[in-house]
Amino acid sequence: MVDLLAREQVGYAVIGAMAASVHGVLRASMDADAVLSLTTQQLGPLQQRFRDAGFVTELRRGDLGDPIGAVLALSDEFSNRVDLLVGLRGLENEAFQRAIDVAFQGGALRVVCIEDFIAMKLFAGGPQDLADARYALAAGQSTVDRELLWRLTARYGRDAMAELQKLLNP
Repeated sequence: MVDLLAREQVGYAVIGAMAASVHGVLRASMDADAVLSLTTQQLGPLQQRFRDAGFVTELRRGDLGDPIGAVLALSDEFSNRVDLLVGLRGLENEAFQRAIDVAFQGGALRVVCIEDFIAMKLFAGGPQDLADARYALAAGQSTVDRELLWRLTARYGRDAMAELQKLLNP
C-alpha cells in the first residue's frame, strides 16, 4: 500500500492506533488509519489503482457536516484493513511535512507528529481519543512543542481547545 502511494506521489501520515503506539500509547486495533494529502475528487483514480493492485475497496464520502470528507477503505486477501482519510477538517497540509519516518517491516512509514496526533485526538473527543492524547502528552512531555500544539488544536475549534486546556492544566 505504501509503495503504491509513493508511486502515485501521494503524501500520507499514519494516524490512529499505529501512531498512538509510536507516541507511547500501546493499544490494539483491527485496522490501520492514515490521512492522505489529496482532495476527495482525486480519490476515484486512486481507488482504481488499489483495485488493480488486488485490494478490495470501498469509497465512502462524508456529507457537509462530516469532519471527514471521504474514507477509502482497503482490505487484502489476508483481511488486513486500512482506512485512508481525506479532507479531515482542521488538518493543515504542513502535517505531511511534519510527519516522522518510522522503521516498519524493512521500510519506513510516515507517522503524524506528536503535536498533530494530540490535536487530532482532542478534536475526535471520544473517551479513548482523550486518553490517547493524555498518554501521548505524558510520554512526549519533554519533546512536545507546546506552541505548535496550541496552534494546531485551535484549528479544530473551541471544544478541542477546551480539552487541551484541561489536559495541560489538570
